[in-house]
Amino acid sequence: MKINYEHSFELPRSIVWKYIKDENVLRNSLPGCRYFEERSTGNYLAEIEIHLGPIKDMFKLEIYTIEEDPASTYRLHVKGKGNLGELNGNGVLLITENHGGTSLSFMTDAEITGALALASKRILDGTADKSLANFFQKMEKEIKKRIYLLKKRSR
Repeated sequence: MKINYEHSFELPRSIVWKYIKDENVLRNSLPGCRYFEERSTGNYLAEIEIHLGPIKDMFKLEIYTIEEDPASTYRLHVKGKGNLGELNGNGVLLITENHGGTSLSFMTDAEITGALALASKRILDGTADKSLANFFQKMEKEIKKRIYLLKKRSR
């Protein structure tokens, strides 16, 4: 399953890069997140409740940083297992400046097995797009909230 998604942040690239791997920002941004912990720099464990149409499952995920080029590229590997299947894939985040804001392009190639693989491509693609949109919108709000709190504390 291939997914391409783009999001525009109303934040400078340096700020997006600073927070895009922050454990607390990620925990609060991931839809259905029940558990999220950074095990070592750039390597995380998570439990995510997923909903694909009528299908619901809890996935345990391992997320590994493969490579990063600060403030521009972040490559990661995700593998996960739930009661209804498994997920194994690689993703790339490309981050560029865009008139004072930031454009983020996310591309992934994932293999899904088990009962989840039997869900139609339309359901999987539609759910993935909605989940990514929700994730990046929540992330932007979470980053803005943290910036506001930092400014408020420094007064």
